[in-house]
Amino acid sequence: MRHKVATKLFNRTANQRKALFRNLIAALIEYERIETTITKAKVLRTLAERIVTLSKRGDLHAKRLAMSKIPNRKVVAKLFRDIAPRFIDRNGGYLRIVKTRRRLKDQAEMAVVEFIDFKKEDNEKKDAKKTNK
Repeated sequence: MRHKVATKLFNRTANQRKALFRNLIAALIEYERIETTITKAKVLRTLAERIVTLSKRGDLHAKRLAMSKIPNRKVVAKLFRDIAPRFIDRNGGYLRIVKTRRRLKDQAEMAVVEFIDFKKEDNEKKDAKKTNK
């Protein structure tokens, strides 16, 4: 019996869950906004907010701890260079979950996970500049 066990298992082994959330955190930091199911979004929010809080320290040890959670140097560099300075004055609550729709095939409730200060126009301008170069 699973009395008082709060973690969601998502019908995966521990290694599969770890890989799933590593990839979701990396995608969230890279794109600053992703769409996933509500239950995955709720677990993702707790894990990602811990990583952002860690990155606000900015020291070498924090970078190494972040690399152990997200094994992608470009994503970790973006986290420490771009995202962490935006939240220096904030003590928590860096992410927002917005319910969007039901997925067509299996009727799973979907949600968008994004950073609180996410602006769609700014990111589209950045992407346009990258493609023009």
